[in-house]
Amino acid sequence: MNILAIGDVCGQAGINVLSDKLREIKKWANIAFTVVNGENAAGLGIAPIQAEALFDAGADVITLGNHTWGIQKINKFLDINDYILRPANFAPQVPGRGWGVFETEFGDVCVINLVGTVDMPYGSGNPFFEADKILKQVETNIILVDFHAEATSEKHGLAYYLNGRVSALWGTHTHVQTSDIRIFDGGMGYITDLGMTGANDSIIGMNPAQPISRFLGNPPQRFEPADGPARIEGAVFEINPETGKCESVETLRIT
Repeated sequence: MNILAIGDVCGQAGINVLSDKLREIKKWANIAFTVVNGENAAGLGIAPIQAEALFDAGADVITLGNHTWGIQKINKFLDINDYILRPANFAPQVPGRGWGVFETEFGDVCVINLVGTVDMPYGSGNPFFEADKILKQVETNIILVDFHAEATSEKHGLAYYLNGRVSALWGTHTHVQTSDIRIFDGGMGYITDLGMTGANDSIIGMNPAQPISRFLGNPPQRFEPADGPARIEGAVFEINPETGKCESVETLRIT
């Protein structure tokens, strides 16, 4: 089965390009299941209206990250919708869930959302230990991990740690698609970062003027997502539903 993973959706430009093109992509790439990282759909965070727009565009599951709590309206939505996940290694008392098992025509698929701890000052639990805890409860062949992390080394570390135990692991958060796509010897598909779904004329999806102002030493401003023509970035993982192993993986980049 072909699984599509879409990199961080940034602002309305990212939502619009998915609304225009995602269903067409799924058709020609014969996609059976789609996971979209939506934590920047509102800029810094996601509101229920943006989550619904991503589901309408064709997302089967939405994953989040360090900006999960950027829009407070999402809190209740996380408790009532099983198809949107926040990082599983957040504190246990917060709303929502960090992993789930979802039905497909090829059998059940488990999706796990984790957040990194290196240069991510949010007090999250250890993602390695959290992955171990979750995997003890999972009985499906196909297991997918969205690791929302800053450090390349931490992403590589979790990949080697989970090799042979999950079907695919992809990184999100840095918004720049990496060129290290591969299949590990244990049958796990991998890429350090899927990239970004958002405005082409931007600094990782945001209006360039605001980060430039911060780089110049001016008082911080709230970043706002850029507008205009946008691209879709991600990867397609071909997973054998009988073995749970990844048989091929390719990057996706559409403007």
